[in-house]
Amino acid sequence: MQRRILVIGAGFAGMWGALAAARLIDLHGGDIEVALVAPEPTLVMRPRLYEENALSMVTPLSALFAVTGVRYIQGSVETIRSEANEVAIAHADGIRSVLSYDALILAAGSQLFRPDIPGLREFAFSIDQLDDAATLEAHCHALAQRPDTPARNNVVIGGGGFTGIEIAAEMPARLRGILGPDAAIRVVVVEQAPEIGPDLGPGPRPVIQQALRDLGVETRLGSGVAAIDADGVTTAAGERIETNTVVWTAGVRASPLAAQVPGERDRLGRLMVDRTLRAPATANVFAAGDTVCAATDDAGHRSLMSCQHALLLGRCAGNNAAAQMLGIEPIPYSQVRYGTGLDLGPWGAVQTMGWERRILTFGAEGKVRKRFVNGELIYPPRPDRAAAFAAADPAPSIAFYAKPV
Repeated sequence: MQRRILVIGAGFAGMWGALAAARLIDLHGGDIEVALVAPEPTLVMRPRLYEENALSMVTPLSALFAVTGVRYIQGSVETIRSEANEVAIAHADGIRSVLSYDALILAAGSQLFRPDIPGLREFAFSIDQLDDAATLEAHCHALAQRPDTPARNNVVIGGGGFTGIEIAAEMPARLRGILGPDAAIRVVVVEQAPEIGPDLGPGPRPVIQQALRDLGVETRLGSGVAAIDADGVTTAAGERIETNTVVWTAGVRASPLAAQVPGERDRLGRLMVDRTLRAPATANVFAAGDTVCAATDDAGHRSLMSCQHALLLGRCAGNNAAAQMLGIEPIPYSQVRYGTGLDLGPWGAVQTMGWERRILTFGAEGKVRKRFVNGELIYPPRPDRAAAFAAADPAPSIAFYAKPV
């Protein structure tokens, strides 16, 4: 009977997990099917959803799956039954089915965390998923049909982390393109931490602060959003900001499916795994991407919910799931080198290196690097079997990330 590796999710980690598993099976032989379950056979370029034209940030995967022998199953996994080696799937037509597996790769991603703030769910927008970003974009264009008021012209960004900074830096120019160059645009970032970009550390902060000042973006630090309504935001400090556009960006959590796999989880709901990316409490469940908290090195650093880590986590999880079934040695996940690229809109971008985030370059030069990452580096391989399998090999990436710079 044919055995099966089942991948949940078609994001960066899921796509690369499926390709890496198919590659190793092709290399060593074996009657093993690689199947992937996702709502659509597409890769959403989620790191780019702060940009304009959100609906264009999608890459089809059907041809890539076809040439590599990955079976695509349209649907959403509702339940993981690891004790029975099976999942329950809800399909688009309303039919439900059960599918068994011999090895599972959980790569179901993450979702925006929405705390119990009055009005948040009713009145705030986000750029968490493709539909969210498209809805925000349509809303911004519709503002041109409204009277010229402070509420129309003001935007409040809830959260001054990575995503909040990127969308805030984009907003002034985007809104002037819609409302006219003379519109009195005001963009305000509300962040409960005392500093902008709290998780980015002090390294790039002076550049971020300068860029936001030059772009005219205001910050309200040390006081989070207390309430949202149709006409504005009230901060925890009691300040009232009139606005029809609130964009919530403050934090994400792992897919709820991670809670269905036995094992320890971190505060974000991510599975703690061993160096092969297997959940230790299971015999055959691996995890990758935003659903996993994995050691990147021997210095205590852990993977982040980032495209940078998902690309290699997926390759390693897929390789190791197949290796376990083929009876060959797995490749331990390791990603010692770490860097970040933060887009700062028309001002440019800032690139950093190392966990302490030493500035590598910024401004126009940083923007060139950021565009290369966003426009080329993170995209899937072309639908060519040999090229796709070569790209799915985790060994070259592990060698590249072997030493910090």
